[in-house]
Amino acid sequence: MTTVNRKIIAPRPHPETEPFWQAAGEGQLLVKKCGDCGEVHYYPRAICPHCLSGHTEWLTASGRGTIYSYSTMGKAESAYTLAYVTLDEGVTMLTNLIDCDPAALAIGQSVSVVFVPTEGGPPVPMFRPA
Repeated sequence: MTTVNRKIIAPRPHPETEPFWQAAGEGQLLVKKCGDCGEVHYYPRAICPHCLSGHTEWLTASGRGTIYSYSTMGKAESAYTLAYVTLDEGVTMLTNLIDCDPAALAIGQSVSVVFVPTEGGPPVPMFRPA
């Protein structure tokens, strides 16, 4: 069971990110890949940040990655852990680590995606130890 001890505000999808949020609702994590330079990027946007090409396409990510960096904020039940997770596809995303003891986390640790419900919107991707 996924445990998050705070409200997760629903994201506001817009036409450029609608496929991302629709896939999240189906339990899939999407990233974008540039058809010109071949680079994968996250967060979802139509223009490649590497070469500025508009020739990008959606790619279904494996949902697996490793912790690049993390920090736990708050205390006791109100604590939460923010992290940069590097996906197996090579991109690094800012996210939350859940269902874990922050004291047991380590840089380089394997994690996998889970989709956490929000208040009135699509679920958001977060990660927990694999």
